[in-house]
Formats: sequence, structure tokens, C-alpha cells
Amino acid sequence: MTEQTTTSTYIDRDTAIKAIRAALRRRSGKAWSVRGGRGTAWGWITISSPPARSADRWGTMTDAEAAELGELLGLGHPVHPQGQGIPAGSRDYRNFIDRAEGRTPASREVW
Repeated sequence: MTEQTTTSTYIDRDTAIKAIRAALRRRSGKAWSVRGGRGTAWGWITISSPPARSADRWGTMTDAEAAELGELLGLGHPVHPQGQGIPAGSRDYRNFIDRAEGRTPASREVW
């Protein structure tokens, strides 16, 4: 997805995960963990540092990684140490694909 996504385009969870993961790798030069939820949280996506770069055995991100991810996503602040959650929904997926690709999203809402 090289141009800003339109608000009428449906994006499924797996497509969003692939697009966000690829955009963050392209822009930062390193891998990020972009995972879909399970069970009742199936549609949610979480972005964080991969387990190999975690600050502790619980998967908490370092302050530097949280700040870098917040910057990559254009949030203006570090993400939570457990990562950035994305609600289940095509509009939210589009928002974070735009952010991961370095664009201003059509919807500025962030959870």
C-alpha cells in the first residue's frame, strides 16, 4: 500500500498485519512484532518489539524501543511498554497502516 488508503476500502486483519509489519521494517530497518489477538480479542492487533529485544521475560519493551515505535507511528509520545494496540476494525487498520508507512492517517483517532 504505497498511497494513502481510502476510507471505503475494506482491510482484513491479516492484510493489515502484513502491511504494518513490512512498513515498519522498511522505515526502521529492523523487525517489529505485529500480532493478531486470539479468542475474543481476535480482531485486535498489537505492535511491539519482538521477544528477542524485550526488556524482560514478560515481553515488556525498553523505554528506547517504546519511544522509537511511538515516533514511527507518529503518535508524539512513546507507546505503552506492552506495545500499541489497534482495535478490531477496518478503519483502525487503515489508520495504523498509514501511520506505519509514515503518512498522516485519514482518521486521527488513536486508542
